[in-house]
Amino acid sequence: MRSPSEMSLPQTESQSISNVFISPVVTPRRASGGFALLDSLKRHGVEHIFGYPGGAILPIYDDLYKVEAAGGGIKHILVRHEQGAAHAADGYARATGKVGVCFGTSGPGATNLVTGIATAYMDSIPMIVVTGQVPRHAIGTDAFQETDIYGITLPIIKHSYVVRDPADMARIVAEAFHIATTGRPGPVLIDVPKDVAFEEFDYVPVEPGRVRLPGYRPTVKGNPRQINAAIQLIRESRRPLLYVGGGAIAAGAHEEVKQLAELFNIPVTTTLMGIGAFDEHHPLALGMLGMHGTAYANFAVSDCDLLICVGARFDDRVTGKLDEFASRAKVIHIDIDPAEVGKNRVPEVPIVGDVRKVLIELLHRCQQTSAKNQPNQTQEWLNLINRWKEEYPLVVPQYPDSISPQEVIVELDRQAPNAIYTTDVGQHQMWAAQFLKNGPRRWISSAGLGTMGFGVPAAMGAKVAFPDQEVICISGDASFQMNLQELGTLAQYGINVKTVIINNGWQGMVRQWQQAFHGERYSCSNMEVGMPDIELLAKAYGIKGMVIQNRDELKDAIAEMLAHDGPVIVNVHVTKDENCYPMVAPGKSNAQMVGLPRQPKKASPEPIYCSNCGAKNPPNNNFCPECGTKL
Repeated sequence: MRSPSEMSLPQTESQSISNVFISPVVTPRRASGGFALLDSLKRHGVEHIFGYPGGAILPIYDDLYKVEAAGGGIKHILVRHEQGAAHAADGYARATGKVGVCFGTSGPGATNLVTGIATAYMDSIPMIVVTGQVPRHAIGTDAFQETDIYGITLPIIKHSYVVRDPADMARIVAEAFHIATTGRPGPVLIDVPKDVAFEEFDYVPVEPGRVRLPGYRPTVKGNPRQINAAIQLIRESRRPLLYVGGGAIAAGAHEEVKQLAELFNIPVTTTLMGIGAFDEHHPLALGMLGMHGTAYANFAVSDCDLLICVGARFDDRVTGKLDEFASRAKVIHIDIDPAEVGKNRVPEVPIVGDVRKVLIELLHRCQQTSAKNQPNQTQEWLNLINRWKEEYPLVVPQYPDSISPQEVIVELDRQAPNAIYTTDVGQHQMWAAQFLKNGPRRWISSAGLGTMGFGVPAAMGAKVAFPDQEVICISGDASFQMNLQELGTLAQYGINVKTVIINNGWQGMVRQWQQAFHGERYSCSNMEVGMPDIELLAKAYGIKGMVIQNRDELKDAIAEMLAHDGPVIVNVHVTKDENCYPMVAPGKSNAQMVGLPRQPKKASPEPIYCSNCGAKNPPNNNFCPECGTKL
């Protein structure tokens, strides 16, 4: 859900939006609508576009050809399917924090973008989606390859435009960037009729930052009274917990989260979108919470007395049974989107604003007033959590005749700890979330929509953004086949993405649910028949393919993959029936996990009896306090 302040922009065609824009005096030049689009994108810092041409968008591609030929600073990446273009733009945006841009033509080209648009919308990712459209006079006549992409995407887009006049193009692009990146980020659609792209007019650019939209005023500064109330609750709490989501990543608030956690000794758990917002090697880190979160994070959220939610939205995969989620806790909720505050859980202290700005102000006020906990105020709480960590650790099983999926993730993390990781969706995604420990914007995964086929094109976008950094896609044998055609894009441009397939021969998460909740009736979830030979498939695309069958091969094969200068696909055959645990079953509270791995409790050391006087002594005594005899 988006906030009323963000949704106050009418979702109507471009000419109905009242706006004010400020532009310096510029001499107009004759240009086409397509050139105006490309020039405006460039002025907003766009260096890469992911797309696929077609009839209605050809005028824009013709102008793109001229721009690229003239060294215009924009590089187009030709994908093999428009869904790949949307996911690549999404991955680019998540890795950089900038706006990702993708192109598609009208009709099927536009509808092929829909899944990628929905993925970005659910995870609040800033994107500009440009679609071709049939000429203005043909709109509404069921012309060849006409679809109302404007109407189709209304529920999954932050804002939409249909460009009716090429003279509006520069303003629309400037507004689109402003809307996509301010408030709660999200994708914006610009639908361009073919004749608008062709038509020439007197073009005057609109520079970035020159747009003002009356009625669109996202709140970024937190209410001082609410911030003071939050500080008071934190000071009083003995079992506080920071619950950090993707909003902290979007706002770049990881340093402020760390400062708050350390100032008050507050343990930190993250959502799937929030991974990287807090250093997982930090002693206060609890990892991810929720359906496949760590046991100690889920126990902590069930037992805390104060839950500080930073840029998260209390979604069902986190909360489990909502009325039992953090049921003993008061709640502070900090979020840029007022529609999320109180949507699922009514907080005692709601704070609407940019989470980084709110945390900066909160920390500043704490510094001014010397606000901090009493010594050891949370120590008993931290001791309890540390005991849970010892008793319920994440387990990496080793089987005599097969590789466990967890072993693969752990070995990747050991050899490439600083890589940017993308994932597809399923068991491998959850294992990666549990065991990888990388930093902000180095974890890229489809969370809200759970889109299979996301991993490879998202990795492609991240690698285009950061060609000198290691980018690894962790996929499953089912997810990989959703968008494997993008191997052609990797091959064409030499995009050095490493793809590791966790191959168990199943739609793994589907099989796990069928086993647990559907009487082991494995309906249409086995993928062994029809799985391509990965080495031959890779060879067909002109890239390197590898297969790992045995544990003894794993370490050296991953090292070989990482050392190869070019894209690689590694097919790792893993245990077929491994389940992803812990797991919160549907309708259960977070504390009611199944498949909970548990370390056996250590036996208490035996007491020592003094040989001289017979007094009973603790096992760590060196001398008997009764008679002084050495024990």
